[in-house]
Formats: sequence, C-alpha cells, structure tokens
Amino acid sequence: MTEQFLIFIISLVANLFSALSGGGAGLIQLPALIFLGLPFGLALATHKVATIALGLGATVRHLKDNRIERDFALIMIFSGVPGVVIGASFILQVPDQLAKLALGLLTMGLGIYSFLSPALGQEYRLKNRHLRGYIIGGLVLFIIGILNGSLTSGTGLFVTLWLIRWFGFDYKLAVAYTLVFVGLFWNASGALTLGLLGDIYWLWIPALLLGSFIGGYLGAHLSIVKGNRLIKRSFELVTLLIGLKLVIG
Repeated sequence: MTEQFLIFIISLVANLFSALSGGGAGLIQLPALIFLGLPFGLALATHKVATIALGLGATVRHLKDNRIERDFALIMIFSGVPGVVIGASFILQVPDQLAKLALGLLTMGLGIYSFLSPALGQEYRLKNRHLRGYIIGGLVLFIIGILNGSLTSGTGLFVTLWLIRWFGFDYKLAVAYTLVFVGLFWNASGALTLGLLGDIYWLWIPALLLGSFIGGYLGAHLSIVKGNRLIKRSFELVTLLIGLKLVIG
C-alpha cells in the first residue's frame, strides 16, 4: 500500500503540472519509475499508458468550456498519430543520448523564446487557416508526433508552442488541444505500440492512472481559471527544467 500511495502521489504531481503547462509529465514520472526499479523500456511503456488518463482527465474538464473545433481536432489526430506510431516502433532499438541532448537544448530554447516574447500566446488570433497553412502545420505535427513516440518527455510542449506560433492560439486554448489530443489520442497510440513491442508493468498502472486522471483534471481546471499569464510562466519553467534534465541526463 505504501508503494502504491507513493506511485499515486508522483503521478498526481507530475500530471497536474503537465496539464497546467501543456506537457512535461515525463519530467517527474518517468525518472521516478526508473528510480523505483523499472528498466527504461518497461518504464517508458508504463508511463505512456498512464498518461492516457492525463488526457482523459483534461478532456473531461476542457469539454465543459466547449472550445474544441472538430475540424482542427481531426488535423491533430491524423497528422500526429502516424508519427507517434513510427517513433514508438523504433525507440526500443535506438540509442537516444544524442537525441536527448539535441531535444534538451531545443526545449530550453522554447522556454527562452517564450520568456523573451511577452505578448506570445496572450490573445487568440487566427493565422494560417488555409490549405497551405494546414499542410505545413500538419507536417510539423507529424514530425513532433515521431518525437512524442520515441522520446520520454517534453514533446507536448512543442505542440503547445507550435499551435500558438503557427495557428495563433492563445496559451489556454493551445494547452487544451495539447492535453486532449496529445494526452489522449497520441499517447494512446504510443502506449499501444510500445505495449505490443515490449512490456508494461501492470501492477503500478491503477495508481498511475488514478493520479494521472486527477492531476490532469486539476491542472486543466487551474489553466482555465487562472488564464494565459500563469500558463505561460508554467510553460517557461517546465521547458527549462525538462531541457536541463535532458542535457544533464
């Protein structure tokens, strides 16, 4: 029971911050699973399964605001899911140290870019809502999907910033889309792929799922209530922490 409670608390805290900032649950949750004794491949697959509940909890909260556009939702699903499956199919065979270093530097760059752009994501302004804009936006989401399937944490933050920068979302709406479609659909496809190719530690899954669901709901609630400025600061903090973690190892 003590072990299950510890797993629940870790999952709750990790997913609350992830739901508030638009990604980064793996910053806390994945290293914790490895520290508690799971090998990398088993920990990654188990973590991916647990983050489905993050998306589910956030979806329950965000659907109350009804700001999800169904047409744009389909673009996120059909652009990202194939990339996730491709990335997850190769991660268990590919050494990832160089990729982690590059991703860490890039992730820190996202936080610095956001910090140096005070107006970024504070207002909702429609951009690139035409065929060429959708094609380019979808291709980038496909590439991020590959990273999401193959790397441990932080790629949801890439989606959040891309939706702001390319399509003109504010932070609140971008985080909502990231949590619903990356947290639920992308992570579900990644978990299924990793589960078929590897193993999942089912003993910890109930506690992880419960913590992820509650953390996702609470974090989504805070992001809706507190608004864009708090989300922006949370995004910047989480990107810098994840970037440092990936670089240092």
